Amino acid sequence: MTVKILAFCGSSRRDSLNRKLLEIAASAARTDGAEVTFITLADFPLPIYDVDVESAHGVPERVRALQELFARHDALLVASPEHNGGYTAVLKNMLDWVSRPTATGSSGLTLFAGKVAAVVSASPGPMGGIRAMLGMRGVLEKMGAILIPQVFSLGSAHQAFAENGGLVDEKADAEVRRVGLGLVGVTKQLTTH
Repeated sequence: MTVKILAFCGSSRRDSLNRKLLEIAASAARTDGAEVTFITLADFPLPIYDVDVESAHGVPERVRALQELFARHDALLVASPEHNGGYTAVLKNMLDWVSRPTATGSSGLTLFAGKVAAVVSASPGPMGGIRAMLGMRGVLEKMGAILIPQVFSLGSAHQAFAENGGLVDEKADAEVRRVGLGLVGVTKQLTTH
């Protein structure tokens, strides 16, 4: 069975440190046989979620496209940057929209129910965005996802990447790769039982 992973980063910055970290975890998942699809939230601009906007205009087509992507994947690999101690507004807003009823009328939360998820985080600060990472894990769990135990947060991330895209610290590089491997392993276990 090929595990299909949807990978996305809560930063729309072109040179996002979180995107770089996400790519390392995803490369390990690919090495373990997973198929990884990257999406960039900047490609799915959405209005701030508001029930009145939804009532007046319906669910945006971009949300429908995201819902279809979520439905086609077994697992989620998320990089959660930290803004003022929490996850980013663009990331939470996207998840709020995806959780809305689908085109078939079922709850968008079914797109998360039982889906395996992993979260990593990077920050120039010494704590590596751990508060955002833990907060995002809580959001995904509340939505019904199964969070793997492996986590990774990278402090002083602006100084942590080598020219080849990996991490300068080999031990840290191995740890973030374990997140990608863990995501594949748990997904395989749950889908075969």
